[in-house]
Amino acid sequence: MRRLPPLTAIEAFVQVARLGSVKAAAEELALSSPALSRRVQALERFVGKPLFERRHQAMRLNADGERLLQQIGPAIDSLSDAVEALTAPGDVLRLRLGVLPLFASQRLFPKLGDLRARHPELHLDVDTAGHGIARLGDGLDAVIALARDIDPALYAHRLDRNQVYVIGGRTLLERPDPVTRPEQLADLTAFIHRDMPDTFTAWRQAAGLKALEPAAIDHFDSGPLMLEAAAQGLGVAFMHESHFLDANDPRLVRLFDIEVMSPYSYWFVCRPRALESKPVRLFHDWLIGTLAAD
Repeated sequence: MRRLPPLTAIEAFVQVARLGSVKAAAEELALSSPALSRRVQALERFVGKPLFERRHQAMRLNADGERLLQQIGPAIDSLSDAVEALTAPGDVLRLRLGVLPLFASQRLFPKLGDLRARHPELHLDVDTAGHGIARLGDGLDAVIALARDIDPALYAHRLDRNQVYVIGGRTLLERPDPVTRPEQLADLTAFIHRDMPDTFTAWRQAAGLKALEPAAIDHFDSGPLMLEAAAQGLGVAFMHESHFLDANDPRLVRLFDIEVMSPYSYWFVCRPRALESKPVRLFHDWLIGTLAAD
């Protein structure tokens, strides 16, 4: 069997050919323009000749590119249709989902029984490695991301809005000098999640304490470990109201009754055309409906 070029390179070529622009094709595939250009160049190296006439703002197929598109364009469409046809009702549908561990454990997994009851054919491959948005279309079908906002080239649905809470161990209120004033944070370590770097700054500004600095700032990439560190009395975590409430941990308390809206939200994110995929569509509709009911 003859060696074939990477499917991702063929997909990139077809999108650029049909849209006439690297930028437009990159937005459709949720890639950066340089990444998409590299895929097209990889195909050109494979076939040993250029396929486009490159202009400043556009890409136009040359004669070789036209011939190739006529031959592989329908094949790509047929491949997509064949994959979709195989996921008929009763067969297993598989969704590759990127999600942060804390959202998964607190808000997703407790409700997956309902998803299984409604759609027993739908199965999830769960990826908690992080940086999920960057891997959409390249390993992941959809992502539940924690972010300020989302690239408008992607489909995104905001899942919540939250306040920033200062979360500490109950022992902070039971010691001889209980922590009841924000100024006392100067003697404590602050825990900040790497995906939410501005939570402390937002809280500090809303509290009118712009000059306040904690004794130290420790960064985490795990929400559950942040909550555990706070429960152990190692410092205070700047996290979301939902993180505190869903933890339902009697060792934890909210410090300081100061209302601060978080600059971050959870979002459901995918490539626009991914919504045409049945697994993505089923999960999206179930997730939005479930969170709305909550």
